[in-house]
Amino acid sequence: MRAAGAPLFALALASCASAQQADDGLVERARRIHDAALTIDTHDDISGAFGTEAMNPCTRLERQVDLVKMKEGGLDVAFFIVYTGQGPRTPEGHAAALEEALARFQAIRNVPALCPDQVELALSAADVERIVASGKRAIAIGIENGYPLGRDVALVRRFHELGGRYLSLTHIGHNDLGDSSNPGEGEPFSEHGGLSELGRQVVAELNRVGMMIDVSHTGKQTMLQATRLSRAPVIASHSSARAVNDNLRNLDDEQLDAIRENGGVVQTVAFAGYVKNDPPEKTAALAELREELGITRGARALTPEQRAEYLRRRAALEERWPRATLAEFVDHIDYMVQRIGIDHVGISSDFDGGGGVTGWNDAAETFNVTLELVRRGYSETDIRKLWGGNLLRVWRAVERVAEETR
Repeated sequence: MRAAGAPLFALALASCASAQQADDGLVERARRIHDAALTIDTHDDISGAFGTEAMNPCTRLERQVDLVKMKEGGLDVAFFIVYTGQGPRTPEGHAAALEEALARFQAIRNVPALCPDQVELALSAADVERIVASGKRAIAIGIENGYPLGRDVALVRRFHELGGRYLSLTHIGHNDLGDSSNPGEGEPFSEHGGLSELGRQVVAELNRVGMMIDVSHTGKQTMLQATRLSRAPVIASHSSARAVNDNLRNLDDEQLDAIRENGGVVQTVAFAGYVKNDPPEKTAALAELREELGITRGARALTPEQRAEYLRRRAALEERWPRATLAEFVDHIDYMVQRIGIDHVGISSDFDGGGGVTGWNDAAETFNVTLELVRRGYSETDIRKLWGGNLLRVWRAVERVAEETR
């Protein structure tokens, strides 16, 4: 019996060895492509004392993105975010939001001084390429929510002078610029019917100064109107495909088509709840956890101790109800590439603002995204476009429009 089975056993061993060699070859190819590509994540939140010695991102922190993890994962560029939650649309509310925004600008601008040998602030597409070619990481600044502008269009130029290179018109809740995809509690689904007159002025000013217009978080009509009005391509800094997962934060086919026609790019977001909707039971349990810990604006509002407690208990919930995976995230990339073409799709995480999927949960795991893309047959040219080429193309186009305007 042993003699008769030996050839079959040997054949099985040979087959396993061949499969292992093939897998090793795929990983090696993915590693080569990843190392050669310029990799950009367009949405990473900051919190608290970020940019100080107490929370120095040049060191390993209890965050999803820091310079150490970026190096480990081969992530070249991170857009850190000047975020302000939607508050009262009053002079006092706008003043408080502006103060908060300016503090976050300063926090991000502090980072290069903490480790000048590792990182620089990029103010242009050319800066990004120069900094990465020098062996450093690049950071850039995105602005999430136009609320701190109040009704002062001139602040667009000030934000640009401080380093802001994209601005999302709205966040959760309508503001004076336009309607949000997620109205605040008690708000109508639509207040302005899309962009307000002030919002139209802000779109024109963003084009004039050379800041990318971000349509993530905006209501559908706001997004479509901004895309039509803009003289430059727009971005969705962290959004996915509604056809794959029906979530208000994702873009439907009409919106995707509008971005293709505009020449823009959708930065597919690895935010588990947008990649795959949670079951009602998990949603209720998470809401109960947030209420118990007093979380009103996500984990970024917590102290380090509270955040550790939140993450520990959230992990237990996600063990019971598994969250979205890296493969499911790449399903969104697949769909949008098929729908609007490889030139209009990119990659983002929303790390430290709720983002992350199993398989890409922090910057150190960034290579896994490239590996999955290679497994699915994407070419090196495709992957370079997805990871940064498309975003840089849009950024340059925005700069050209500003130069022509001037």
